[in-house]
Amino acid sequence: MSTGPTAPTISRFDPTSFKTFRFISRRLNGDGKVRLRYGLDALEFEETFVIPRTGEQTFDPSTVDALLDLLHWVAGVSYYKAAIPADISFEGAKPGPATIQLLTALYTEGLGEFAVVNDLADLPRPGFQVAVDSAGGEGSADRSRTGLSEADPSTPAEQPVTRLLAPVGGGKDSAVAIEIARASGLDVTLFSVGDAPPIRETARVSGYERLMATRTIDPLLLECNAAGALNGHIPITAIVSCVALLTAALNGRDAVILANERSASAGNLSWHGVEINHQFSKSRRAEQLLTDAVAEIPDVPRIFSVLRPASELSIARAFSRFEQYHPVFTSCNRVFQIDPEKRLTSWCCDCDKCRFVFLILAPFMTPEALTKIFGADLLNDAGQYEGFALLTATGGDKPFECVGEVEEVLAAIHLLANDPKWSNHPVVARLATEVLSAHLVTESSIQKQFALSDDHDVPDELTGAVRAVLGA
Repeated sequence: MSTGPTAPTISRFDPTSFKTFRFISRRLNGDGKVRLRYGLDALEFEETFVIPRTGEQTFDPSTVDALLDLLHWVAGVSYYKAAIPADISFEGAKPGPATIQLLTALYTEGLGEFAVVNDLADLPRPGFQVAVDSAGGEGSADRSRTGLSEADPSTPAEQPVTRLLAPVGGGKDSAVAIEIARASGLDVTLFSVGDAPPIRETARVSGYERLMATRTIDPLLLECNAAGALNGHIPITAIVSCVALLTAALNGRDAVILANERSASAGNLSWHGVEINHQFSKSRRAEQLLTDAVAEIPDVPRIFSVLRPASELSIARAFSRFEQYHPVFTSCNRVFQIDPEKRLTSWCCDCDKCRFVFLILAPFMTPEALTKIFGADLLNDAGQYEGFALLTATGGDKPFECVGEVEEVLAAIHLLANDPKWSNHPVVARLATEVLSAHLVTESSIQKQFALSDDHDVPDELTGAVRAVLGA
């Protein structure tokens, strides 16, 4: 079937009628346009990206070719989810062992929230290993280092990082990551997929050059969604990370620095014995799987999160000091809606993300300063109590949103309840009475939230900057 805007209208889409998801082909043109083709049986889709290029940077074609494969495989989750067939077909290159592990996790655990919301009987279980084995996939690893372990003395030493590519999403986390990069003294270029106003303004305030990629979803997928295809949350951070890696390789950057905090590893709920995490592709486990998959590619840029040692609470404390970003950042996801008719221009002040960011910043800012940012004092609105309580899983499960761990939310409430600037706000007073009373929050448990973890892959060139920015 033809694809894109000329494709015939889909009047009815029955997910159960499709048997195989196909990775058909991928191509990178000289103008930076990436074409990724997929299929659900005979129904074909094409997603496109435009990758920015600056100057006459030289790059290793084999590295770029392998990163293009990785992007093709990871980005396919958007189309696979429409029908979640069990069978997988690789019609081009085949992934190596570590990449199979990454794909299996992204297409199962990464679709955990999707499975819950769509009331599926289980997580999707695509047969990546079966597809590679049946196609003689062992030979596909010839170009990689898949036979080498971290303990193998023949493993090439990691090269120092000197030229950073820093993805920016327009929220507080990416702003803090930018300032860590600045403090390192290394060469920094920003990166984004798209040009949403918070992204554009954050980059402007930072003063750094930004490379911008664009993404176009096949309109046929949107038709399928309207006609009955399965739809829902995908591991988008993994896709953006792969686009960033490809951009870094094409533009002479030797590292991609992510802004994923340690709190992203905490799940939202247990479902059929599986921990479901809205932020799975931002988690430590996903980062490690991606790192292992990237290690199958020779001479590839490194990728790691400079915020991994930190909690959301310590990141918020750091962000409160970077006042230049306060008028321009936005974390409300309604600003980033795909449908322009549903897209807002600033904080909605009535969603889980708005409440969480307001709460986590409040211990380090005044009510007047936060009201100026949000346009409203959310903790002074008694009608918002239930939403704030849900951030501690009081009255239900922690919401499916990029919010922190219950323990740090409780720590923030404790700090506010003991702060005369905030303690008389009706939401704070009620949280202190009805939520804190059910939990043991001590000075020791609060200080634990500000301690930096050793579980991270931040290289030596940046660890000093991490401590300087995220320390007290």
